[in-house]
Amino acid sequence: MSAPTGPLTLEQLRQAIADDHVDTVIVSFTDMQGRLVGKRVSARLFLEDAAAHGVEACNYLLAVDVEMNTVDGYAMSSWERGYGDMALIPDFATLRMAPWLSQTAIVTADLRWLDDSPVEPSPRRILQRQLERLAERGLTAFVGTELEFIVFDDSYREAWRKGYRELTAASDYNIDYALLASTRMEPLLHDIRRSMEGAGMYCEGVKGECNFGQQEIAFRYADALTTCDNHSLYKNGAKEIADRHGKALTFMAKYDEREGNSCHIHISLRGADGEAVFADGSAPHGMSKLFRHFLAGQLAAMRELTLFSAPNINSYKRYVAGSFAPTAIAWGLDNRTCALRVVGHGHGMRVENRVPGGDVNQYLAVAALIAAGLHGIEQELEPDELFAGNAYESDVARVPATLREAAELFADSTIAREAFGDEVVEHYLNNARVEIAAYDAAVTDWERVRGFERL
Repeated sequence: MSAPTGPLTLEQLRQAIADDHVDTVIVSFTDMQGRLVGKRVSARLFLEDAAAHGVEACNYLLAVDVEMNTVDGYAMSSWERGYGDMALIPDFATLRMAPWLSQTAIVTADLRWLDDSPVEPSPRRILQRQLERLAERGLTAFVGTELEFIVFDDSYREAWRKGYRELTAASDYNIDYALLASTRMEPLLHDIRRSMEGAGMYCEGVKGECNFGQQEIAFRYADALTTCDNHSLYKNGAKEIADRHGKALTFMAKYDEREGNSCHIHISLRGADGEAVFADGSAPHGMSKLFRHFLAGQLAAMRELTLFSAPNINSYKRYVAGSFAPTAIAWGLDNRTCALRVVGHGHGMRVENRVPGGDVNQYLAVAALIAAGLHGIEQELEPDELFAGNAYESDVARVPATLREAAELFADSTIAREAFGDEVVEHYLNNARVEIAAYDAAVTDWERVRGFERL
């Protein structure tokens, strides 16, 4: 019997284990930094114990910096609290094969304290709470994330040894929509696409982007939670597959002074019967009243919720006028100079938020989009008039320019505290403060080049 592909039921997993197609099950979750973390569990133990009770992991996994250093300031996890455990409870709706790994299945977990209460600062939980708020109104969110990355001919370990300097991009020039130069990367890109299909995702295609070696692989939209779960698995899996090819790829928002890596997020809502509640053919621009309120909420809350769309120091270096990254908080019809781009019709009527970069934690960003939209709906806000022309040259409000500015806005945001709760707000503010302090203390190559001899 051939090995299974795609989503698995628990019974199908049991059969795959019996047929020796699976000997390892990864129980995983997405951490604050958007990384997939967890445990590899023997298939036997998974069936005997972990399937029913989950596995345990130290709660510091939601209270470390990007280098996995323990840091002060987190209420849920500290030396004083003893760095205890939390439980990773499998969500069997996410169980699937990981075809790029030998005899391995993977499942996404929800995080719970040992008294069975949810770990509120978990990114997946933060999104679930906003989806619950939508469900109370009979609404469901559908989302697509467009994640860009840059491919290098160096392996990850070679890149590390070089200090990530003087790496060889997988193309020598702008390859936006170009087929010839992108074909050189096709063995890797094809492997990623086929592997994700084997994990149950609907891969739409791939295209070259503007920066050297830059690509975007697109996947079919789905309900918000499914899209965000798939996003984490794809991002992690793409890196593992690149490593197997002796290459490296990066999703960082701004690798160099050329175009950055974006993660445009498309979102629409549907009603209880699946109706397209954003569309109204008789209204201006085909936009329903609900959509106008939702869009107005995005505009009203964007600056104070940017921290959830741009979580790192590097995120803000992507916001450069004329670079296809947004600077102006405006909306337009199919206008890529605006932060919010309205496109589509019928069920496809949606808003594309162009603020997030490739480094985004998608659960947090989508949660922020929903929270902002609900603010607009609840307050019955109306959006400004659509912007036509070059929004880079407009006098409208701007996306925050630094992580420090975004954190200050988030700290003072009534919308954030009402939507997410003080525990979550303070948790992610501490994360921002840790990163800001580390950056302020670092001596960079830029400083050495400018100051070593000439100052």
